[in-house]
Amino acid sequence: MKVHSLHVYPVKSLTGIEVSCFEMDDFGPKGDRRWMIVDEERRFVTQRELPELAKVSTSLHGGSVSIHVPGQGDFLLQQTDRELRVLVWRDWVKALEGGSAASEALSRYCGRSLRFVYMPDSSFRRVDAGHVSEYRRVGFADGFPFLITNLASLSELNGRLEAPVDMRRFRPNIVIEGMAPWQEDHWRKLLVGEQSFNVVKPSSRCVLTTVDPDTGLKDPGLQPLRALSGYRRTPDGVIFGQNAIHESPGIIHVDDSVTVIESE
Repeated sequence: MKVHSLHVYPVKSLTGIEVSCFEMDDFGPKGDRRWMIVDEERRFVTQRELPELAKVSTSLHGGSVSIHVPGQGDFLLQQTDRELRVLVWRDWVKALEGGSAASEALSRYCGRSLRFVYMPDSSFRRVDAGHVSEYRRVGFADGFPFLITNLASLSELNGRLEAPVDMRRFRPNIVIEGMAPWQEDHWRKLLVGEQSFNVVKPSSRCVLTTVDPDTGLKDPGLQPLRALSGYRRTPDGVIFGQNAIHESPGIIHVDDSVTVIESE
């Protein structure tokens, strides 16, 4: 087994970036979902309610992040010194407000008032304590630093669909190849290259998986979520992929070997 691809998401719910390697810090993949979009009530906004966000792309320039807003061009995301508390799921988190130019461009594109916010190192949002007893942090990701998926599971799912989908629908950080479909259900601990990961929770999927990442439109038949719900429904929800935490900072690469250290 080996790493097929690696992905980072500089801004929660905007396009991801496929990379050949990434460094891991306390938050997870370095720079992953440290930026987020909020509305006038300072609540997080995603493709669940604004599927057109799928067409707003991101790019990395050293330690800086830029976005491309369709019809308006490129904008550098820059944090200001204005602090505010923002809501992501049930967590109120300290953040820094982003500069006005990018926020105004996104607001025009979406037809509503939105703004970018950044999670600084001084902010601490805890990983779901119901599944991780250690006092670990996460950025603006839904609940955990990593989502790991299995390429064979996507192939098995696509065999049930009239129109196949690609892995972008599921927004993983690490995609693994060389194993049987759904083998990831049994993982408990992995070694990726020289880095250890604890698999802590199956990833329950939502309507975001029905958004076409190329068009920003929801599938009228709610695929692939509807297909998954027919045979991948568990007490944790409709499952595709596994959430994980890393044991230490480090770096992983595409083609790194993957070894299952512990399984159920």
